[in-house]
Amino acid sequence: MSQQAANTVLMIRPVQFRMNEQTAVNNYYQKKLEGLTPANVNQKAQEEFDGFVERLRSVGVNVVVVDDTKESDTPDSIFPNNWVSFHYNAEVVLYPMFAENRRLERREDILDILEEKGFKISEINDYTSAEEDDIFLEGTGSMIIDRENAKVYAALSPRADEELIIEFCEDNDMHPVIFEAYQTVDGKRLPIYHTNVMMSIAETFAIICGDSIDDKQERKLVVNSLKEDGKEIIYITENQVNHFAGNMLQVEGKDGQLYMVMSTQAYEILTDVQIKAIEKHCAILHAPLYTIEACGGGSARCMLAEVFLPQE
Repeated sequence: MSQQAANTVLMIRPVQFRMNEQTAVNNYYQKKLEGLTPANVNQKAQEEFDGFVERLRSVGVNVVVVDDTKESDTPDSIFPNNWVSFHYNAEVVLYPMFAENRRLERREDILDILEEKGFKISEINDYTSAEEDDIFLEGTGSMIIDRENAKVYAALSPRADEELIIEFCEDNDMHPVIFEAYQTVDGKRLPIYHTNVMMSIAETFAIICGDSIDDKQERKLVVNSLKEDGKEIIYITENQVNHFAGNMLQVEGKDGQLYMVMSTQAYEILTDVQIKAIEKHCAILHAPLYTIEACGGGSARCMLAEVFLPQE
């Protein structure tokens, strides 16, 4: 079994998906789709979600699908990787969320469902009290975890607090690689809201937008850290980041086959050279997620919460 790529992922099927006004303040990838009712948007998102689940299952990825509930107003529930992560040592980590309505996504019954399916949970590490001090760390959106080399790559932003990143690393015996990453919005350089839109770490390679790291010393630090662990670096451009080419995740399918998972939009913006570079390491799996990407400002990786928990 791969130490970096999970064979099981948790996915939350949306019931009230729409553009979340509370996250749009610093997620500049979100767009309003004109001419669609909220019901239309949600229906399109559900169709994309179901198609994505089908693609993953067709190659042997174990997908645990849990339906969102209508009781809470949780338009971004489709992105569970921000509020929870599941670890090899049977630990579950809960994270403090920037948007108040995203805090409602945290559901204890989801942990119960995983336990019913034979996954072992022995400890819950809960950082959510940081919300009271307006301090946030949005899970594997804010942090790219290299499990094999015990490192955490994190770009600072309103959703990724430096002290909390360091605390997470200390609690999990990992080394933090902290930097700042930017995107151009209306001619200004503004912080990228989540590290996982500009960077992804797979077993033997990494996808990264070096141009997002404006400080040359910081860029060198990140690149050297990846190189010293033997990762082949595949660079993407800022334009490709805007099409979610950084928002990828490597998963494990049937017979240990590895797949780099991304949206069709991300796949189509890659060059032939980049595709060949990825395919040297693993197969590519992509699915159309256009509505989810436009309204949610997140893509394939954001929809997948990896489950590394041991099984009974």
